[in-house]
Amino acid sequence: MGGFFKKFREKLTQRAPGLRLAIGGLFGKKLDASSVDALEEALYEADFGVESTEEVLKEVQSAYRADKELRQKDVSQIGAKVLGRILEGSEGRMGESTDRPEVICLLGVNGAGKTTTSAKLAWYFKEQGEDALLGACDTFRAAANEQILSWSERLKIELVSSHHGADAAAVAYDSYEAALGRGHRYLILDTAGRLHTKSNLMEELKKIRRVLEKKTPDAPQHRWLVLDGSLGTNSIEQAKAFHEGFGLTGLVITKLDGTGRGGALVGIYRELKLPIYFVGLGESPEDLQPFSRSDYIRAIFEAE
Repeated sequence: MGGFFKKFREKLTQRAPGLRLAIGGLFGKKLDASSVDALEEALYEADFGVESTEEVLKEVQSAYRADKELRQKDVSQIGAKVLGRILEGSEGRMGESTDRPEVICLLGVNGAGKTTTSAKLAWYFKEQGEDALLGACDTFRAAANEQILSWSERLKIELVSSHHGADAAAVAYDSYEAALGRGHRYLILDTAGRLHTKSNLMEELKKIRRVLEKKTPDAPQHRWLVLDGSLGTNSIEQAKAFHEGFGLTGLVITKLDGTGRGGALVGIYRELKLPIYFVGLGESPEDLQPFSRSDYIRAIFEAE
């Protein structure tokens, strides 16, 4: 079992016991109307959304009409099949190594966990034997430099930073030059947390992109939005605004350890069709895990 599977199942059991009971316990006997109702309620509470919930229930009910002896194992397999179909193409995958730094620009609103995610991401790559450099492009928030410096020292990650109020695009430029000169495989840029309605901050993002494009035309190769998983599908409109303004290439969903709304990931992907690269399942560096569609489905439906 992968780290994601173990972590997510553990957190799901703690935070969404209704979902675990509905899927793992209520179908020990033959399927009946009350158990279908329990499953429906649990899927809604876990924020799977109307479309995905109805899709699962439709196939369960269809199978029940064909076989009145339907039981837990059968229901789990049906649910797993439906989720597998919905999440087709949802796993983000990194490209092959090149002779230039691969730039990952992390975006999002304040409070989503972007700064801690940037440090944990650099640590993850380091653990995989890949060199990563952090660029502290959040020069807007007063405490941002101190926060990312603390993480970089704790995890022994190289960092390029400047002072509060500095030009974020200049920090991005200096970070790229450092990553290129030192032979780093990845450059991870932590940008200022911003509400998508603040046009001046969105313009700052575009300036960062223009500066990087002068160094290499396809940079930043990755433009990932960091979403707070506890907000559920309420974050979809936020994501649409960032996608329109900056052209997102993927998602990182954080704080899945602090919510029973683990199904929100399904609704978010269904709506945006952006690959999910990583998920955050806790405070420790190792709690940032690459997203695995199969492990996620197994954790939800106990399908082997």
